[in-house]
Amino acid sequence: MPTYQYTVRDSTGAVRTGTSEAENEDILKRRLSEQGFTVNDVKKSASQKKRVRPGGGFGKVKLKDLSIFCRQFSTMIDAGVSLVRALDVLGEQTQNPKLKRILREIQVEVESGQTLSRSMQKYPKVFSNLFIGLIRAGEVGGVLEEALQRLSHFLEKDMELRRKVKAALTYPTIVVIVAVLIVLGLCTFIVPKFIELFKDLGVKELPWMTQFLVDFSDFLKDKWYIAIVMIIVMWWGIRLFGTTKVGRRVIDRLKLKVPVFGSLGHKIALARFSRTLSTLLVSGVPILQAMETVAGTLGNEIIAEAVMNARARIREGDRINEPLEKSKQFPPMVVHMISIGEESGALDQMLSKIAEFYEAEVESQLASLTSAIEPVMIVFLGVCVGFIVIAMFMPLIAVIQNLSGGDDDEKKTEK
Repeated sequence: MPTYQYTVRDSTGAVRTGTSEAENEDILKRRLSEQGFTVNDVKKSASQKKRVRPGGGFGKVKLKDLSIFCRQFSTMIDAGVSLVRALDVLGEQTQNPKLKRILREIQVEVESGQTLSRSMQKYPKVFSNLFIGLIRAGEVGGVLEEALQRLSHFLEKDMELRRKVKAALTYPTIVVIVAVLIVLGLCTFIVPKFIELFKDLGVKELPWMTQFLVDFSDFLKDKWYIAIVMIIVMWWGIRLFGTTKVGRRVIDRLKLKVPVFGSLGHKIALARFSRTLSTLLVSGVPILQAMETVAGTLGNEIIAEAVMNARARIREGDRINEPLEKSKQFPPMVVHMISIGEESGALDQMLSKIAEFYEAEVESQLASLTSAIEPVMIVFLGVCVGFIVIAMFMPLIAVIQNLSGGDDDEKKTEK
């Protein structure tokens, strides 16, 4: 987790400076404001900028690798194997080279007296805040093996959800790519042949569909580099805009309003919110820390902001369901079930039920989307190819009609 230097004013107006770890600047500013300070400046510490992250290198640690690691780690700890020995064995047998390197470095730090959670904090790209929070809770409560089991179960559920989403989006993605390649191939190789044929036949005026296709073909042949530059600039501009706070909010709000996919993304976020918060609470993580961790895992700034606003209200003594209801991002069913969970003292169990419900909803919507999107994609591909075919044959039909009309005139003249 990165370290930030901050300058604030307290209630008396005195200036204070300090350093603190946080997921990002916005979360740290919000935390300082909740403590009654007026924030003047927050910036990443110089040492943090210069420090080279340990465990670097090529490759990526996948969720599957982490899930297997947690499951095996839990089994070894439960069997009485020491922490250092377990890390040594897991570092030897893991197939992922990056994770192997990281586990060896963590083993060295644990041997020197560092806690496991503190050692893992140095690898934020591998071990998320949720991961660190559960490990820390397991260390404090003396139930590290249970925390690792919950982590493994959570990661398996998350992997399953992502796999279903990817599987549902694979087919339409392939169809769109094929459609684009077919259109580019026709416009690059076939359309120019027809243009030469039109010139040989003496066609002077082309229908608007044909003229549009001819202009597009000429653009691809002569100025293809401009199209590539435009695509790169647009892609870079959207990414740059998405790195700003305003840009993230605009893009995430649009994601929630996109037909069909917006509803799907919203349900995925609700399932992740419920599953993550349930896992943290059942592991003994305090509600305020759990809410902050959950906000960083949702992947949507609008819903994350609603969670952080709820956290601020909880800090002031309110119940969790009231601010969530006012945010309009959480359906009435979710709010009512959370309220019942608070009243009965079984909030973690109720959140787990909500997660199961929305995971089933996501699976059902993905199945419906997959069956409905196939004919839509076929029609889309047919329209693209059909437009090109019609545009190319319209001038030929006109030429044939003119020739037929000319033959009729000649016959009438002979008579």
